Amino acid sequence: MTGTDPRTERPGADAPPEDYRLLVPRDWFRVDLTLDRWRPQLKTFADRQAARRRMSAQAARGLWATLRNTAESGAAQGAIELFLRSEIDDTGATPATLLVSLLPMSGALYVTPQDLARSVAEHRGAGTKATVTELPAGEAVRATTATTLDLYVAMPGRSGYLLLAFNVPLSGVESPLGGLCEAIAASLRWV
Repeated sequence: MTGTDPRTERPGADAPPEDYRLLVPRDWFRVDLTLDRWRPQLKTFADRQAARRRMSAQAARGLWATLRNTAESGAAQGAIELFLRSEIDDTGATPATLLVSLLPMSGALYVTPQDLARSVAEHRGAGTKATVTELPAGEAVRATTATTLDLYVAMPGRSGYLLLAFNVPLSGVESPLGGLCEAIAASLRWV
């Protein structure tokens, strides 16, 4: 069918989705933050990276602490998955991370993407650019700084947002790795 939007053609397009699909490269390590065993998963990743890079004990502890703090903070704020790019530089910094969070907002709590973009821009202040954009999965708020890309993707049925929070501290958002983050976000599909 030409000229139709596949999102409106699927049955129940206005109903909240049951799940989502996201294509993430195989070299990104996934940690499921909804399970109690996420700490051992994350520790395994940190230990492997420290051994591969032959990091000092202090650098390895710093890597573990940084990753643990990121995961704990994310989980406390509704994060459900953490993806880590397997490469670590000599300082222990990962070149990219993706934190996926569910932000339920139904009924009177729902905020339109335009209002959310204004709120994000005000809350984060100068240095953050927040715009409304269209992704294959739907309307989204795109908030960027030099090293972060956050996409708040509106879920069908006005049930809230799925936040894809990318952090690209080494190369920045305006790099090939930043382009990969954009491609990951564009792969989001509702199921």
